[in-house]
Amino acid sequence: MGPMSGRTIRVVRVYDAVSEADGDRVLVDRIWPRGVGKDQLEAATWLKDVAPSTELRTWYGHDPAKFTEFEQRYRDELAGAAGLAALDRLRAHGSRPTLTLLTATKDVEHSHAVILAGLLRDGDR
Repeated sequence: MGPMSGRTIRVVRVYDAVSEADGDRVLVDRIWPRGVGKDQLEAATWLKDVAPSTELRTWYGHDPAKFTEFEQRYRDELAGAAGLAALDRLRAHGSRPTLTLLTATKDVEHSHAVILAGLLRDGDR
């Protein structure tokens, strides 16, 4: 198992984030969250390269009916060289027992952050 083993992976809406309880915090959105000041997330790292491409995000449009296909397309993106490098940076981030993935998405259950969390928990590439 890689560095993620034994680590708790959480997905939290950026608007609900509580500082220290969240361990190592990473914003995994490509676009900075609306209405959130840089100072509010100063304890978080922004890894936008791990987010879905603009094209994929636009195609998906957060339509739950497209989620299964979105997940496959997103996993395909992450399987490329740039995606694997971004995933490795995410996996290696921080050393606290909890890694919290922050997203501005309203429907967290149908978001890229949930897919990322699953990949990190499974440890697959």
